[in-house]
Amino acid sequence: METLELIERINNGEDSFTQFKREAIPAKELAKEFVAFLNAEGGILVFGVDDKTGDIRGLSFGEIEKLGQDIGNCANENVKPPVHPIVENFSIGEKRVVVVYISKGTSKPYATSSGDYYIKSSSDKKKISHEELRRLFAESKRLFADEESVYDTDMSDLDIHQFEKYLQKFDTSLYDEYKNRDLDLKILLQNSTIMKDENLTLAGNLIFGSNPQKFNQSFYIDCCYFDGDDISVTKYIDEKRIYGNFQHLYEDSLRFIKHNLRSIQVEKDFNSNGVLEIDEIVLSELIINALIHRDYYINSPIKIFMFHGRVEIISPGKLYNSLTVEKIKLGNTIRRNQTLDRICNVILPYTGRGSGIRRVIKINPNVEFINNREKEEFKAIIPRQELF
Repeated sequence: METLELIERINNGEDSFTQFKREAIPAKELAKEFVAFLNAEGGILVFGVDDKTGDIRGLSFGEIEKLGQDIGNCANENVKPPVHPIVENFSIGEKRVVVVYISKGTSKPYATSSGDYYIKSSSDKKKISHEELRRLFAESKRLFADEESVYDTDMSDLDIHQFEKYLQKFDTSLYDEYKNRDLDLKILLQNSTIMKDENLTLAGNLIFGSNPQKFNQSFYIDCCYFDGDDISVTKYIDEKRIYGNFQHLYEDSLRFIKHNLRSIQVEKDFNSNGVLEIDEIVLSELIINALIHRDYYINSPIKIFMFHGRVEIISPGKLYNSLTVEKIKLGNTIRRNQTLDRICNVILPYTGRGSGIRRVIKINPNVEFINNREKEEFKAIIPRQELF
């Protein structure tokens, strides 16, 4: 980092990637800062800057020497697993500061020697919730939420008819073998990651479960059409909670939106058919995107909020791994839910090639995407034509 860049970051204040410390802090407190950065996206700790005012206080030569030793000892003894941060000293005018670089951790989740897990939350840090901890463990071990077992389920909770329809479309020869009893159903389900041992997987329950929300109560779609342009209004025009398997969730949520949109006359002929004010392909792609790519470690429904001027489709969880809004617009994709992705390629109008968002933008370049890391949600905002 150049000195001018450091000065600019100090002037901009603390944020999710920059933390100030007036002076050295106890090892246990320093470990919390390291762990929070490691479990998030990394960042820098700047010693010698007042964290209340942003004023550059500076450190003495003796303070810098001792701080260097403290940082090395803390990173090795108070952070689990140990890390090796880079330390750099800067002179800003006549004052000296110390910058500690903490990269995004590659062995998440990290904890303090006391066994506490932290993560960055805006310019501060917070203890990691049980759900966040599960996600970090999953990322570190390359596990997938949709492949986890749904306990208390078994083959009796499967909608066999739905599975057979899928199998016939997926592979007719495999389907014939199954119908001729040359393939054992249980083994077929396990090989397809629809079952794990005696239980349905999350993917198996959500796609082929006869009553998915019996076991995964939070995984439904909450639809509401607010009478205004803000969620705080006291009146709504329509609302519905949609339950069922993936196909029902997709079809019923699309039906809810279309029912509440208006048709627009695009041709001069009075008797010509109207066109839906939002292209159905845009709605379809974004609903499917939410169903397949949401974070299933967060126990929260997908939300479809309609307002006078826009439609919002809100998915629990920020974009996966290193994805950004800019990357998904270019067609980049990293699969968070491998089994859902594979099966939905057959049962829904979905390709899984990263083309969905690009298709949306091509049809309607005014669609906005917001990846809110602090709120742990991804939002697609589709503008409507002025109605009122």
